[in-house]
Amino acid sequence: MKELQLKDAKATLSAAVDRAVAGEPTVITRYGRKEAVLVSFEEWERLAKAPSFADLLLAFPGKPGDVPVRRRKPARALRGAAL
Repeated sequence: MKELQLKDAKATLSAAVDRAVAGEPTVITRYGRKEAVLVSFEEWERLAKAPSFADLLLAFPGKPGDVPVRRRKPARALRGAAL
């Protein structure tokens, strides 16, 4: 993945967009910090449609007995805690 300083990305935006469309993302840095990533619109749509972890859990096709119940250990008392 190519990295470009913001000032250089401004000067070569057309080439950076061409690389993104070709499948090579570009990281844009400002003052040495990674600030943004330039990707193709197709890649952005693919990433934006990814389901959340909650959606994946809600879509689980199993029945309640399919997943074993997890036995919890009793909580330990905090050191020095007044009860």
